[in-house]
Amino acid sequence: MIRRALLKASGAVAVLATVLAWSTPGLALDSRFKDENGDLTADTPSDPSQQIDPSTLIFAYTPVEDPAVYAKVWDGFLRHMEKVTGKKVQFFPVQSNAAQIEAMRAGRLHVAGFNTGSNPLAVNCAGFVSFTIMASKDGHFGYEMEIITYPCSGITKVEDIKGKKMAFTSQTSNSGFKAPSAILKADFGMEAGKDFEPVFSGKHDNSILGVANKDYPAASIANSVMHRMIARDVIKADQVVSIYKSQTFPTTGFGYVYNLKPALQEKIKEAFFTFDWEGSALKEEFARSGEEQFIPITYKTHWDVIRKIDTANGVSYACK
Repeated sequence: MIRRALLKASGAVAVLATVLAWSTPGLALDSRFKDENGDLTADTPSDPSQQIDPSTLIFAYTPVEDPAVYAKVWDGFLRHMEKVTGKKVQFFPVQSNAAQIEAMRAGRLHVAGFNTGSNPLAVNCAGFVSFTIMASKDGHFGYEMEIITYPCSGITKVEDIKGKKMAFTSQTSNSGFKAPSAILKADFGMEAGKDFEPVFSGKHDNSILGVANKDYPAASIANSVMHRMIARDVIKADQVVSIYKSQTFPTTGFGYVYNLKPALQEKIKEAFFTFDWEGSALKEEFARSGEEQFIPITYKTHWDVIRKIDTANGVSYACK
Protein backbone atom coordinates (compact mmCIF):
# COMPACT_ATOMS: atom_id res chain seq x y z
CA MET A 1 0.00 0.00 0.00
CA ILE A 2 1.59 3.23 -1.16
CA ARG A 3 0.70 6.45 0.60
CA ARG A 4 1.17 9.69 -1.29
CA ALA A 5 0.89 13.04 0.44
CA LEU A 6 -1.08 15.45 -1.71
CA LEU A 7 -1.11 18.64 0.29
CA LYS A 8 1.66 21.17 0.58
CA ALA A 9 0.55 24.57 -0.58
CA SER A 10 0.63 28.16 0.67
CA GLY A 11 2.86 27.12 3.57
CA ALA A 12 0.40 24.49 4.74
CA VAL A 13 1.66 21.20 6.14
CA ALA A 14 0.60 18.04 4.40
CA VAL A 15 -2.41 16.66 6.22
CA LEU A 16 -4.31 14.97 3.43
CA ALA A 17 -3.22 11.76 1.75
CA THR A 18 -4.70 9.43 -0.81
CA VAL A 19 -4.20 5.71 -0.37
CA LEU A 20 -3.52 3.83 -3.55
CA ALA A 21 -5.07 0.38 -3.28
CA TRP A 22 -7.59 -1.70 -5.18
CA SER A 23 -11.00 -0.78 -3.86
CA THR A 24 -14.46 0.46 -4.78
CA PRO A 25 -14.10 4.27 -4.85
CA GLY A 26 -17.83 4.91 -5.13
CA LEU A 27 -18.41 3.49 -1.64
CA ALA A 28 -15.64 5.38 0.10
CA LEU A 29 -17.29 8.22 2.04
CA ASP A 30 -15.31 9.26 5.09
CA SER A 31 -16.71 7.91 8.38
CA ARG A 32 -17.80 11.44 9.34
CA PHE A 33 -20.51 11.34 6.65
CA LYS A 34 -23.74 9.43 6.02
CA ASP A 35 -25.35 8.55 2.69
CA GLU A 36 -28.82 7.23 3.42
CA ASN A 37 -30.28 8.14 0.01
CA GLY A 38 -27.57 6.30 -1.93
CA ASP A 39 -26.43 9.23 -4.11
CA LEU A 40 -22.77 8.67 -3.06
CA THR A 41 -22.50 12.14 -1.50
CA ALA A 42 -22.72 13.16 2.16
CA ASP A 43 -26.20 13.80 3.54
CA THR A 44 -26.99 17.10 5.24
CA PRO A 45 -26.93 16.47 9.03
CA SER A 46 -30.46 15.94 10.33
CA ASP A 47 -29.59 17.75 13.56
CA PRO A 48 -29.94 21.53 12.91
CA SER A 49 -27.21 22.21 15.46
CA GLN A 50 -24.74 20.46 13.14
CA GLN A 51 -25.72 22.62 10.15
CA ILE A 52 -23.87 25.84 9.39
CA ASP A 53 -25.09 29.24 8.16
CA PRO A 54 -21.95 31.39 7.61
CA SER A 55 -22.33 35.15 7.23
CA THR A 56 -19.68 35.07 4.48
CA LEU A 57 -19.59 32.35 1.84
CA ILE A 58 -16.11 31.42 0.63
CA PHE A 59 -15.91 30.38 -3.04
CA ALA A 60 -12.97 28.77 -4.84
CA TYR A 61 -12.50 27.83 -8.47
CA THR A 62 -10.29 24.88 -9.37
CA PRO A 63 -6.63 25.99 -9.63
CA VAL A 64 -6.06 25.30 -13.32
CA GLU A 65 -4.86 28.75 -14.33
CA ASP A 66 -3.80 32.15 -12.92
CA PRO A 67 -5.96 32.79 -9.79
CA ALA A 68 -5.69 36.57 -10.30
CA VAL A 69 -7.28 36.27 -13.75
CA TYR A 70 -10.11 34.11 -12.45
CA ALA A 71 -10.90 36.34 -9.47
CA LYS A 72 -11.98 38.96 -12.05
CA VAL A 73 -13.75 36.40 -14.25
CA TRP A 74 -15.88 35.18 -11.35
CA ASP A 75 -16.55 38.56 -9.73
CA GLY A 76 -19.87 39.27 -11.49
CA PHE A 77 -21.18 35.79 -10.68
CA LEU A 78 -20.21 36.15 -7.01
CA ARG A 79 -22.02 39.49 -6.81
CA HIS A 80 -25.08 37.69 -8.22
CA MET A 81 -24.73 35.00 -5.56
CA GLU A 82 -24.63 37.72 -2.90
CA LYS A 83 -27.96 39.10 -4.11
CA VAL A 84 -29.61 35.69 -4.21
CA THR A 85 -28.30 34.36 -0.90
CA GLY A 86 -28.17 37.60 1.08
CA LYS A 87 -24.61 36.66 2.08
CA LYS A 88 -21.26 38.27 1.44
CA VAL A 89 -19.32 36.04 -1.00
CA GLN A 90 -15.53 36.04 -1.10
CA PHE A 91 -13.27 34.56 -3.79
CA PHE A 92 -10.55 32.30 -2.35
CA PRO A 93 -7.57 31.74 -4.72
CA VAL A 94 -6.12 28.26 -4.29
CA GLN A 95 -2.79 27.01 -5.61
CA SER A 96 -3.41 23.26 -5.66
CA ASN A 97 -6.23 20.72 -5.78
CA ALA A 98 -5.21 19.31 -2.41
CA ALA A 99 -5.20 22.75 -0.76
CA GLN A 100 -8.72 23.33 -2.06
CA ILE A 101 -9.94 19.98 -0.72
CA GLU A 102 -8.33 20.55 2.65
CA ALA A 103 -9.88 24.02 2.92
CA MET A 104 -13.37 22.52 2.52
CA ARG A 105 -12.57 19.62 4.83
CA ALA A 106 -11.43 22.12 7.49
CA GLY A 107 -14.57 24.25 7.14
CA ARG A 108 -12.88 27.20 5.41
CA LEU A 109 -14.55 26.72 2.01
CA HIS A 110 -18.30 26.59 1.36
CA VAL A 111 -18.91 26.73 -2.40
CA ALA A 112 -16.48 25.52 -5.04
CA GLY A 113 -15.71 24.17 -8.46
CA PHE A 114 -13.55 21.04 -8.18
CA ASN A 115 -11.84 19.73 -11.28
CA THR A 116 -12.69 16.36 -12.79
CA GLY A 117 -10.07 14.27 -11.02
CA SER A 118 -10.21 15.89 -7.58
CA ASN A 119 -14.03 15.90 -7.49
CA PRO A 120 -14.31 12.34 -6.06
CA LEU A 121 -11.74 13.03 -3.36
CA ALA A 122 -13.57 16.25 -2.44
CA VAL A 123 -16.86 14.33 -2.24
CA ASN A 124 -15.50 11.53 -0.09
CA CYS A 125 -13.03 13.42 2.13
CA ALA A 126 -14.50 16.91 2.39
CA GLY A 127 -18.26 16.39 2.10
CA PHE A 128 -18.54 18.18 -1.25
CA VAL A 129 -21.94 17.92 -2.97
CA SER A 130 -21.72 18.70 -6.69
CA PHE A 131 -24.90 19.65 -8.54
CA THR A 132 -23.96 21.60 -11.66
CA ILE A 133 -21.50 21.83 -14.53
CA MET A 134 -20.82 24.32 -17.30
CA ALA A 135 -22.23 23.42 -20.71
CA SER A 136 -22.78 24.81 -24.18
CA LYS A 137 -26.12 26.30 -25.22
CA ASP A 138 -27.24 22.92 -26.58
CA GLY A 139 -26.36 21.17 -23.31
CA HIS A 140 -23.07 19.59 -24.40
CA PHE A 141 -20.40 19.51 -21.72
CA GLY A 142 -16.99 18.04 -21.10
CA TYR A 143 -13.45 18.06 -22.43
CA GLU A 144 -10.86 15.63 -23.70
CA MET A 145 -7.46 14.68 -22.36
CA GLU A 146 -4.81 15.34 -24.96
CA ILE A 147 -1.14 14.42 -24.99
CA ILE A 148 0.77 17.26 -26.60
CA THR A 149 4.31 17.95 -27.75
CA TYR A 150 5.95 20.77 -29.70
CA PRO A 151 6.85 20.86 -33.40
CA CYS A 152 10.11 19.07 -34.32
CA SER A 153 10.38 17.50 -30.84
CA GLY A 154 11.05 14.10 -32.37
CA ILE A 155 7.74 12.87 -30.93
CA THR A 156 5.12 12.07 -33.55
CA LYS A 157 3.23 9.30 -31.73
CA VAL A 158 2.68 8.24 -28.13
CA GLU A 159 5.30 5.48 -28.27
CA ASP A 160 7.98 8.11 -29.03
CA ILE A 161 7.68 9.36 -25.42
CA LYS A 162 9.62 6.29 -24.25
CA GLY A 163 12.89 7.29 -22.65
CA LYS A 164 11.87 10.95 -22.41
CA LYS A 165 10.19 13.22 -19.85
CA MET A 166 6.43 13.63 -19.73
CA ALA A 167 4.71 16.34 -17.71
CA PHE A 168 1.68 15.63 -15.55
CA THR A 169 -0.13 18.22 -13.40
CA SER A 170 -0.89 16.53 -10.06
CA GLN A 171 -1.91 13.09 -8.79
CA THR A 172 -5.49 14.26 -8.22
CA SER A 173 -6.03 15.46 -11.79
CA ASN A 174 -8.00 13.28 -14.19
CA SER A 175 -6.61 14.52 -17.50
CA GLY A 176 -3.36 15.65 -15.89
CA PHE A 177 -2.50 12.25 -14.40
CA LYS A 178 -5.09 9.56 -13.75
CA ALA A 179 -6.65 9.10 -17.21
CA PRO A 180 -3.34 9.22 -19.11
CA SER A 181 -1.74 6.82 -16.63
CA ALA A 182 -4.51 4.27 -17.21
CA ILE A 183 -4.52 4.80 -20.99
CA LEU A 184 -0.73 4.66 -21.38
CA LYS A 185 -0.60 1.40 -19.46
CA ALA A 186 -3.63 -0.28 -21.02
CA ASP A 187 -3.24 0.84 -24.64
CA PHE A 188 0.50 1.36 -25.04
CA GLY A 189 2.11 -0.80 -22.34
CA MET A 190 3.90 2.25 -20.92
CA GLU A 191 4.36 3.07 -17.24
CA ALA A 192 5.75 6.17 -15.56
CA GLY A 193 9.17 5.64 -14.02
CA LYS A 194 9.72 2.58 -16.14
CA ASP A 195 9.23 3.68 -19.74
CA PHE A 196 9.46 7.46 -19.32
CA GLU A 197 10.32 10.01 -16.63
CA PRO A 198 7.27 11.70 -15.05
CA VAL A 199 7.50 15.31 -13.89
CA PHE A 200 4.74 17.31 -12.19
CA SER A 201 4.02 20.91 -13.18
CA GLY A 202 1.23 21.62 -10.66
CA LYS A 203 -1.32 23.03 -13.14
CA HIS A 204 -2.53 22.53 -16.70
CA ASP A 205 -1.37 25.98 -17.81
CA ASN A 206 2.11 25.22 -16.48
CA SER A 207 2.22 22.00 -18.51
CA ILE A 208 0.91 23.70 -21.65
CA LEU A 209 3.33 26.60 -21.35
CA GLY A 210 6.14 24.15 -20.59
CA VAL A 211 5.53 22.29 -23.85
CA ALA A 212 5.03 25.48 -25.87
CA ASN A 213 8.35 26.81 -24.52
CA LYS A 214 10.06 23.44 -25.09
CA ASP A 215 10.71 22.84 -21.38
CA TYR A 216 8.80 19.52 -21.54
CA PRO A 217 8.92 17.16 -24.54
CA ALA A 218 5.34 16.07 -23.86
CA ALA A 219 2.46 16.62 -21.44
CA SER A 220 -1.05 15.36 -20.74
CA ILE A 221 -3.54 18.20 -20.43
CA ALA A 222 -7.24 19.15 -20.47
CA ASN A 223 -7.87 20.57 -23.92
CA SER A 224 -10.49 23.03 -22.61
CA VAL A 225 -7.70 24.82 -20.75
CA MET A 226 -5.49 24.81 -23.84
CA HIS A 227 -8.30 26.23 -26.01
CA ARG A 228 -8.82 29.13 -23.57
CA MET A 229 -5.09 29.85 -23.45
CA ILE A 230 -4.91 29.96 -27.26
CA ALA A 231 -7.98 32.23 -27.39
CA ARG A 232 -6.30 34.62 -24.91
CA ASP A 233 -3.03 34.53 -26.91
CA VAL A 234 -1.16 33.05 -23.96
CA ILE A 235 0.27 30.56 -26.48
CA LYS A 236 -0.01 30.23 -30.26
CA ALA A 237 -1.81 27.22 -31.69
CA ASP A 238 1.24 26.29 -33.77
CA GLN A 239 3.44 26.00 -30.66
CA VAL A 240 1.89 22.65 -29.72
CA VAL A 241 1.04 19.43 -31.53
CA SER A 242 -1.52 16.90 -30.27
CA ILE A 243 -0.58 13.24 -30.60
CA TYR A 244 -3.48 11.70 -28.62
CA LYS A 245 -7.07 12.68 -27.80
CA SER A 246 -9.28 10.76 -25.36
CA GLN A 247 -13.00 10.26 -25.02
CA THR A 248 -14.97 13.16 -23.50
CA PHE A 249 -14.88 13.55 -19.71
CA PRO A 250 -17.01 15.74 -17.43
CA THR A 251 -15.37 19.06 -16.65
CA THR A 252 -15.30 21.01 -13.35
CA GLY A 253 -18.22 20.18 -11.05
CA PHE A 254 -19.66 22.96 -8.88
CA GLY A 255 -21.37 22.54 -5.54
CA TYR A 256 -21.35 23.21 -1.81
CA VAL A 257 -20.20 21.65 1.43
CA TYR A 258 -22.69 19.13 2.82
CA ASN A 259 -23.45 20.77 6.19
CA LEU A 260 -24.81 24.11 5.00
CA LYS A 261 -28.37 24.88 6.07
CA PRO A 262 -30.80 23.34 3.53
CA ALA A 263 -32.36 26.73 2.75
CA LEU A 264 -28.91 28.14 1.98
CA GLN A 265 -28.12 25.15 -0.23
CA GLU A 266 -31.23 25.93 -2.28
CA LYS A 267 -30.28 29.60 -2.59
CA ILE A 268 -26.82 28.63 -3.84
CA LYS A 269 -28.41 26.38 -6.48
CA GLU A 270 -30.72 29.25 -7.44
CA ALA A 271 -27.71 31.54 -7.87
CA PHE A 272 -26.09 29.17 -10.36
CA PHE A 273 -29.23 28.46 -12.36
CA THR A 274 -30.47 32.08 -12.55
CA PHE A 275 -27.17 33.72 -13.48
CA ASP A 276 -27.40 35.75 -16.69
CA TRP A 277 -24.36 34.86 -18.79
CA GLU A 278 -24.98 37.48 -21.49
CA GLY A 279 -22.37 40.24 -21.36
CA SER A 280 -20.62 38.67 -18.36
CA ALA A 281 -16.89 38.11 -17.82
CA LEU A 282 -17.78 34.47 -17.17
CA LYS A 283 -19.17 34.09 -20.69
CA GLU A 284 -16.29 36.03 -22.25
CA GLU A 285 -13.84 33.57 -20.69
CA PHE A 286 -15.64 30.22 -20.87
CA ALA A 287 -17.37 30.65 -24.23
CA ARG A 288 -13.83 30.21 -25.60
CA SER A 289 -14.17 26.55 -24.69
CA GLY A 290 -17.86 26.35 -25.64
CA GLU A 291 -19.41 26.85 -22.18
CA GLU A 292 -22.28 29.30 -21.76
CA GLN A 293 -24.62 28.01 -19.05
CA PHE A 294 -24.89 25.93 -15.88
CA ILE A 295 -26.87 22.68 -16.13
CA PRO A 296 -27.87 20.19 -13.39
CA ILE A 297 -25.76 17.05 -12.88
CA THR A 298 -25.29 14.37 -10.22
CA TYR A 299 -22.02 13.01 -8.91
CA LYS A 300 -23.37 9.45 -8.97
CA THR A 301 -24.18 9.50 -12.70
CA HIS A 302 -21.81 11.96 -14.30
CA TRP A 303 -18.66 10.93 -12.45
CA ASP A 304 -19.17 7.20 -13.01
CA VAL A 305 -16.49 7.05 -15.74
CA ILE A 306 -14.02 8.89 -13.48
CA ARG A 307 -14.58 6.43 -10.64
CA LYS A 308 -13.94 3.60 -13.10
CA ILE A 309 -10.64 5.21 -14.16
CA ASP A 310 -9.66 5.55 -10.51
CA THR A 311 -10.47 1.90 -9.90
CA ALA A 312 -8.34 0.93 -12.93
CA ASN A 313 -5.49 2.96 -11.42
CA GLY A 314 -5.99 1.33 -8.00
CA VAL A 315 -7.07 4.58 -6.33
CA SER A 316 -9.25 4.74 -3.24
CA TYR A 317 -10.61 7.87 -1.61
CA ALA A 318 -9.45 7.19 1.94
CA CYS A 319 -8.22 10.37 3.62
CA LYS A 320 -6.48 11.63 6.71
